[in-house]
Amino acid sequence: MDTPTSAAREKASVERAYTFTSLKNYSARERLLIRLADLAFFLSISILGPTIRWEVRGEEHFAAIKEKGLLPIHTFWHDRIFLGTYFFRRRGIVVMTSRSFDGEYIARFIQRLGYGVARGSSTRGAVGALMEMVRLMRAGCPTGFTIDGPKGPRYVAKMGCVLLAKKTGNPLVVFTITAARHFTIKSWDRLQIPVPFTTALLEIAPPIYVPEDADKLTLGAKLEEVQQALDTICARGDQWRTNVNTR
Repeated sequence: MDTPTSAAREKASVERAYTFTSLKNYSARERLLIRLADLAFFLSISILGPTIRWEVRGEEHFAAIKEKGLLPIHTFWHDRIFLGTYFFRRRGIVVMTSRSFDGEYIARFIQRLGYGVARGSSTRGAVGALMEMVRLMRAGCPTGFTIDGPKGPRYVAKMGCVLLAKKTGNPLVVFTITAARHFTIKSWDRLQIPVPFTTALLEIAPPIYVPEDADKLTLGAKLEEVQQALDTICARGDQWRTNVNTR
């Protein structure tokens, strides 16, 4: 049973996750740029997203998790974040963001879309953010990871999501989104921006569970399982795109 202290911490974490943080530590110019970037990204996703036609495979995996009383840890590659953000909006999913200028405007526009954010302290960084995500999942919040972010290497899975699954008992739900037609941004992840009115395939893989007593070897094996699951469904997505565009 939660102690009053742990319950209070969870409540504070939830309130913090869904509330804009103060910009008082930024200069006037930085505050303006953060607000402009926030609105620009929010509007671009809000305007382009509704034009997409969706094909969804594997949605039954979410239903199975819900029946068990568990929460999903959404897991995907960073280059699919544009359409992923739109499709999973308004579900209270908590994602990790950095305590930085970029992290601030990202936090704000995804909060406008119904997401929460977890950020560690300035001294504890990602470790602190992971602890915050553990508290948020215990408070009933689903979470999400772009597992090759925030700066790569591209398409190389990192351990954070696996550790979160071990600490909370909730499963990893690996998915990918493939747009039939898209633009590619010249960024480290080669971010994919869909062409308006294109079709997109969302494929969700079966959930991956991590034992609470998993040792280092088991954690490594689970991370490899996540990597292989993403590689497999991304390859299927690429084949789907080829088929769609050659009809």
